[in-house]
Amino acid sequence: MQPTQPYPPEPNAWHRHNTTLKGVIIFVLVLLLLIPASMVERLIQEREGRQIEAHEEVSSKWGGMQTLSGPVLVLPFRELIRDTNGLAVNSRYRYAYFLPDQLSITGDIAPEKRHRGIFEVVLYSGALRLEGVFEPLAIEKSIPSDAQIQWNKAVLAVGLPDLRGLKDQVLLRWGDKTIVSEPGIPVPGVNASGIHVPLDLTPASGQPDSAHRFRLDMAVKGSSSLFFTPVGKVTTVKLASIWPDPSFTGAFLPDEKNIRSDGFSASWKVLNLNRNYPQQWTSDREVHFQESAFGVSFLLPVDNYQKSTRSAKYAVLFIGLTFLCMFFLEMRHSRQVHPFQYALIGLALVIFYTLLVSISEHTSFNSAYLIAALMTVALTGLYARALFQSAQMGLLVGGTLAALYAFLFVTLQLQDFALLIGSLGLFCILAIVMFYSRRINWYPAP
Repeated sequence: MQPTQPYPPEPNAWHRHNTTLKGVIIFVLVLLLLIPASMVERLIQEREGRQIEAHEEVSSKWGGMQTLSGPVLVLPFRELIRDTNGLAVNSRYRYAYFLPDQLSITGDIAPEKRHRGIFEVVLYSGALRLEGVFEPLAIEKSIPSDAQIQWNKAVLAVGLPDLRGLKDQVLLRWGDKTIVSEPGIPVPGVNASGIHVPLDLTPASGQPDSAHRFRLDMAVKGSSSLFFTPVGKVTTVKLASIWPDPSFTGAFLPDEKNIRSDGFSASWKVLNLNRNYPQQWTSDREVHFQESAFGVSFLLPVDNYQKSTRSAKYAVLFIGLTFLCMFFLEMRHSRQVHPFQYALIGLALVIFYTLLVSISEHTSFNSAYLIAALMTVALTGLYARALFQSAQMGLLVGGTLAALYAFLFVTLQLQDFALLIGSLGLFCILAIVMFYSRRINWYPAP
């Protein structure tokens, strides 16, 4: 009689659900690694904040962003207040504001890079020339006929937000006279900060019967951007600079521009019909010039922190796909990888972003990305080789990670097509994962 074979022991719960439990553990690890990944994003924001502080500190000693507003001709007058019988019982002081009919601005701007510690700041200096004409003032449109106009207290005001940006005396050529400007704007309703030139416009015949031509030469300096307001009935602005990376922003873009490797030139032409304030008004009305400001910003060629922030948003993708690759290899080759070892690989992937930020502060972003990626790929590939005792498996894990970093690098460079490339790339990655996952025996026999 044949002896009966004993039944094999029934597998316990761990062996029956080993694959499922391992997958759950890996998923939990991915979620936990999002905590240090978010800390890296906060680190990038902190470094970017320090860059902004350095920029503000240097700008506070040199000159901030400048917006040239004006010139505006201000004419004070005393208006009589009458009772119901038409008798003058009181008076009040008011102002009439006139904008030039023609305004031409030309400038040659020379930006330069300054350093505050490891941070770069863009400063500029240059010469501006404002030329134009005030046609005979139509005072009857704004000033009552019985008002007392104080011609000898007229003021030509030019707004400038940061007066530390003036490098030299500002000279006004008014007709055949040359007048030195004075600090501040003593009349309300124009700008909070700027310079002014007192004028005596008393006409010989008692009425303004001639046009006033002017020329204003200014040596200015500032940081980051230079803007203008189109206060002329016809305003033309022509700028030239040696800066190769301008950004034209504001209410109007240039009509013509020429950007070269050694600098740029640009020109604007803006009509009074293109803005929302008149050529003349009185102090009863509030006018905001800033809404129509336009100009140029002097950008740094690469914003390392912006690109680092964008790359850090892909951390969960890198961690998840690397863990998935390890998990597939573990299933196919029956090699057990401890969750602690998964966590070590995940931390190596997170540290990539700190390497990227720290190295990019001392070199170009592309060089920093290459160095950080090579370090992370080499570390992860060698560790995978030791885990699976196979050089081929180490190359496979390292190659997969290298392909992911190459995909991210291309996505970061193509700003306009980043969403399209990213979506297509993720679709292809999902297709590859689905293709290889069909070969995995998710329910191995006991």
